Formats: sequence, C-alpha cells, structure tokens
Amino acid sequence: MNVRRLIPATALTGAVALGLVTLSACGGSSDAADKGSDGKLDVVASFYPMQFLAERIGGDRVAVQSLTKPGVEPHDLELKPRQIGELGDADVILYLKGVQPAVDEAIQQAGVKNTVDAATLTKLEDHGAAEDHDHGGESAEEHAGHADEHGEHKDEHGHESEAGADPHIWLDPVKYAEVAKGVGAALKKADPAHAADYQKNTDALVKQLGDLDTAFAQGLKNTSTKTFITTHSAFGYLAERYGLDQEGIQGLDPESEPSPARMKELQDKARQEKVTTVFFETLASDKTAKTLAKDTGLKTDVLDPLEGITDKSKGDDYIEVMQANLTALKKALGAK
Repeated sequence: MNVRRLIPATALTGAVALGLVTLSACGGSSDAADKGSDGKLDVVASFYPMQFLAERIGGDRVAVQSLTKPGVEPHDLELKPRQIGELGDADVILYLKGVQPAVDEAIQQAGVKNTVDAATLTKLEDHGAAEDHDHGGESAEEHAGHADEHGEHKDEHGHESEAGADPHIWLDPVKYAEVAKGVGAALKKADPAHAADYQKNTDALVKQLGDLDTAFAQGLKNTSTKTFITTHSAFGYLAERYGLDQEGIQGLDPESEPSPARMKELQDKARQEKVTTVFFETLASDKTAKTLAKDTGLKTDVLDPLEGITDKSKGDDYIEVMQANLTALKKALGAK
C-alpha cells in the first residue's frame, strides 16, 4: 500500500479526453433510469472497500464493477481509455477521493450524476507521524498543536490524501458504517423502486459493523502494550478509535526508504514500549518490515489494510479480514 505512482498530467488528460470521445460515440448515459437489460443498477467502485459496500448493500439489485482488480495496489492503478469511457455509462459511481489520484480525475471528467465520494460521508482527520504517537486524553486543541509541532514529519511518515487528510476511513468500523449509510442512501436515490431492499441491506451491514466495533473495543481494552509498528501509517483511525499507538515505518514517497534516523527511532520505541511485532501488508513489499524486525529481534505478521482481497488475504471479505486483523493485534499487543 506504499506505492503511489502518479500518472503524468498530460498523459492522464489525453486518456480522459480519448475516453470521453469513446463515450460520446456510444451514446452513454448517466441516468439511473437507463439501467441495463437485466434491470440492475450498474455500479462502478473505485477499489475494494467501495466494492464491498456496493455489493453488500446493493445485493442482487446491482451489478458491481471495480476499477481495481484483485492483487493490484490501488495507488498503482492506471486507467485505460476504455475504462475511462465506460465510467460515463455507470448508473452510480462510488469512490474515495484522495486514494487514487488517477481515478479522481477520471471520475470528475465522466460527470456521472450519481457519483458518491465516500470522503464526504464521514469526517476525515489528519494522521501522520504526529498521530502515530499516543494522544490519549488530549483535547482537540492539544492534538492539533502537536500536529502542527510535528508537521514537518507528516510527509516522511504519514500517508495522506491530496487534501492532507487521511483517507483510510474504512479501517475504522464506526466510520465505515457511516459511509455505508451514505452509500445506502445514494442507491435508494438512484433506484427508488427498490429503496426498501437497500435500506434492509444497509441496516444489516451497519449492525455487523457495530458488532465488529464491539469486538475490537473489547478485545483491545486490556493489553500489555498499546504500540504497534506497521509498514506505513494506514491504521490511524483504527488506532485512535481503540486507544492504540501506531508507528509507521515508510512515508508518503513510494520510492524512498525510511531514513536511518527513523529506523533508529523505531528501534528505540520498540524497546521502550515492549513492542513484539512488526506488521507488513499483503499488497506491498515486506522487505523493510523484516529488516526492522531482524535488527530488533521482533516477530513479523500481517496487518491487512484491506485495499483488495487476494489469495493471500486472511479471509474472503472485509469482515473476515478485519477479524483476522483483530486476532493479529491481540496477539502482538498481549491482550489479556
């Protein structure tokens, strides 16, 4: 999840233009009334967390297509002109602005009426190196002050959206439930004839996410340490929700390695906080995590940021993988 290769602006603009020419030629429509021959809503999701919501809430009333195929690191995604053109044929588009810059621009150009940015459905926050340290008991003003104090480290250790806010809202079951409610409302608006179905599915998913939140809160309430080290700072919302201290190894720049000073800082932190485990991800290299673990005598394990489901995932869907994440955290943190 550390890789973000931005498409050159000129190449992207050209691709978007070509895609829209293709769309005009085939007479695509963004009106949800013009559903496919099977009568289902055509929903395009930017990547897995949006796909999961669309499938669970839409049920058999929707046909969901994800722009990010399994095994592809979302930040790596480069859209083909054909994909950009097909965006305009969607009845509903679900995406999360700030995760995939190439997708953000293509969706804006597509101009589909029923386009939902998940970032607008909940409150985003700034997470970075400043957030990686424990803020338990701090006021919002104190928290903001520390963020300003350490602001120079955000680009080095954080992973934030283009607007500066952390987009990883799906890793907090509470925020993800807020997004789910917004997605349900959007599907009801696009297809009012089946609003009751979407509402029923939304309610069921929100309850399941509530149960997941309870499991995390109870499972991580009493632990030997509150600190965990992961490849990069994707788990800021989760850490804040459950009173944990996240330490990310790598920073925003995908081509850079953490500095020797950062590695030394993490080694010291691991000893001070009795850290047992360095976590790595399923869609990113584990090289740096294993190097740090070897140098500090720590174990390694997977903490999945859930940007995609592959054969390496510890579960078949969001709920199962989050449960596996909880198991891994409880073990690493010494849950009692």
